[in-house]
Amino acid sequence: MDRSIFQGLSAFPLTPASADGVVDVEALGALLERLVAAGVDSIGLLGSTGIYAYLEPSERRRAVAAAVEAVAGRTPLIVGVGTLRTDGAIALARDAEARGADGLLLAAVSYTPPTPTEVFGHYAAVAEATGLPICVYNNPTTTHVVLDDDLLGRLSRLATVAAVKMPLPKDGDVGADLARLRAATAEDFKIGYSADWGTAPALLAGADAFYSGVAGILPAPMVALAGAARRGEAQEAARLDAAFQPLWSLCRAHGGLRVSYAISALLELSAGDPPRPLLPLSGAVLEAVASALSGLPGG
Repeated sequence: MDRSIFQGLSAFPLTPASADGVVDVEALGALLERLVAAGVDSIGLLGSTGIYAYLEPSERRRAVAAAVEAVAGRTPLIVGVGTLRTDGAIALARDAEARGADGLLLAAVSYTPPTPTEVFGHYAAVAEATGLPICVYNNPTTTHVVLDDDLLGRLSRLATVAAVKMPLPKDGDVGADLARLRAATAEDFKIGYSADWGTAPALLAGADAFYSGVAGILPAPMVALAGAARRGEAQEAARLDAAFQPLWSLCRAHGGLRVSYAISALLELSAGDPPRPLLPLSGAVLEAVASALSGLPGG
């Protein structure tokens, strides 16, 4: 099992789709080509930024097929397979494996919040159904499923569960969070974080990976930021991170998904609009996104 795909900067692109949820495979391929060319360490297809929760399973399968063809083995492709039902997640996982994905990202999506026993059974069933390495998607804000250290420890010892994608710690102390998680989980279990404004702090603290929505739409400057942080170049990482601060503020205020769609529109990348009921940013907020872009290196 290749755990190395869960290291470095993982870029999560939008999934361009029509208003009725039909994936635009040509536009998706163009977005993915930008990520490969920029040198991201992996691509996270159909994550939250990739609107997986808003797409029918058939369209998710079409997106995977198009992505595998577009990436053509040049960059590891990690496919999100989270859905409400365990049998649905198994079907998506098997399809991703059959089509040529390199790894899986699995969130325990809920309507009725599952118990820890139910969550463990969900992951164990998917892990048994595929040989691909799995990254646990710990995203309690959207899934309403809390994975505590004990449950993560148990999950980390499943044969094909190789990594976790964590939210940033509320107190901001990534180093302490990492130490606690590493003590609770299996050896060589990869620990990464998300929420773009934490890219530099998390990687400087020694996180194995950072999972970034902004990298899915602005790969080159994010590769520079993540690279400096991974090399331990604190001053350079701080300089680059300072240029991103206006964008981070907008992501916090309006959500990274809406901001990514706004960037796509400003750069004319053909990703379309967010799925309804979400609405595109406009007016003064869109102008603020344009201003934030102009302040980035190369902007």
